[in-house]
Amino acid sequence: MSSRSYRMWNGNVRDAALSILMAIEKNQAYSNLLLHQTIEKYKIEQKDSGLLTEITYGTLQHKMTLDYYLEPFIKGKLDDWVRQLLRLSLYQIHYLDRIPNHAAVNEAVEIAKKRSHKGTAGLVNGILRSILREGVRSTDEIKDPIERLSIASSHPLWLIKRWVEQFGFEKTEKMAYENNTPPTQTIRVNLSRTTVDEVIDMLEDEGIISHKSEVLPECLHIEKGQVAKTRAFQYGFVSIQDESSMIPTHALRVNPGHRVLDMCAAPGGKSMHIAEQLKGEGSLVSVDLHPHKVTLISEQATRLGIENIETRTMDSRKLTDEYEEESFDRILVDAPCSGLGVIRRKPDIKYTKKEEDFASLQTIQLRLLDEAAKLIKPNGLIVYSTCTIDETENRGTVQAFLENHPEIVLDKLSDLPNTFHHLMSNGMIHIFPQDFNSDGFFVAAFKKIS
Repeated sequence: MSSRSYRMWNGNVRDAALSILMAIEKNQAYSNLLLHQTIEKYKIEQKDSGLLTEITYGTLQHKMTLDYYLEPFIKGKLDDWVRQLLRLSLYQIHYLDRIPNHAAVNEAVEIAKKRSHKGTAGLVNGILRSILREGVRSTDEIKDPIERLSIASSHPLWLIKRWVEQFGFEKTEKMAYENNTPPTQTIRVNLSRTTVDEVIDMLEDEGIISHKSEVLPECLHIEKGQVAKTRAFQYGFVSIQDESSMIPTHALRVNPGHRVLDMCAAPGGKSMHIAEQLKGEGSLVSVDLHPHKVTLISEQATRLGIENIETRTMDSRKLTDEYEEESFDRILVDAPCSGLGVIRRKPDIKYTKKEEDFASLQTIQLRLLDEAAKLIKPNGLIVYSTCTIDETENRGTVQAFLENHPEIVLDKLSDLPNTFHHLMSNGMIHIFPQDFNSDGFFVAAFKKIS
């Protein structure tokens, strides 16, 4: 592939989407980061950036389904970029009503001409026009229900099988299709500096429509507009954060005066939420392994006007080298995980994860919890959270941790808002993407017996 094929922006949205899709597939680049970087670097206007995001994510989300539809029309081997172009074009034809079919085909042909030659353009034109004439085959032709769900929802077969074993077919089916829907944009109001009603008015003055969450008091749902460009964001009155990821801080039950440790803090959303609840009293230590990510935490703290925070670049599995045992009142372990709860934000995750990843991830999770057990004070709380729905990383990690630590007991999270009670199981919160249109998440809390 020539560097020409990787150009990210020449004014053509579909050509840019093709380059992004190629970079994701070839370089294992993260879709959300690459999209954001492309939009920012080339200052792509909102109208174009919306379409770029939609067709890039949409093609990724439905990749296996699109390949199933394309297969009968393809004879012989295709270059990778040509296959990506066909996926991208078929996504527009099959899933988007507002783009005329002829426009999607003509654009594909023009891109093929520019990137290759007339022969490739003719091939692309022929395949897409055959699909328009004949239509695509139905996934109902696939007899096995698990394989059919895998192709129809575009999730690898091993993943669907794993989820069906863990949660049953009905819940898996709902989750798989929910993963292909756009996420709700939510923000967290900085209640240490303003009120929810004041923020609603501030946003409305700048053309942003929002409404209060029915789940968490500091959360607003954004119906329309870009919050990151508002004064409310720039002045530190709000932060962009998914609603599910606000729950661990509630479970932590932080009070002003507490000494709190966030062991895996980047990019800093939960750390800032904790700091807001400290109300300027007590202290927060926010740790991450990567220096550039720790910089993100510091930048957020500056924007929000938070001063009682210490940021550290360290391996949190070795924190007892630096901090005394039993020296923190609250510890958050928002652990590295497979990320299977945030597939709709990062659709490439479902294709890059492997089944053997879970054991190595659980080893890291348990090492972090072991360190937290040493650092937490008697009667202090440790909250363990992940943005995955997998049982091995969630309930499995909790059980293994409790078996290894007789001084630790499970806290029942009984004082969380009533909204969460139906999501609890054995004192742990399991949130699936379909529960309230948020990310999949898991939260458990532990107390050290004095």
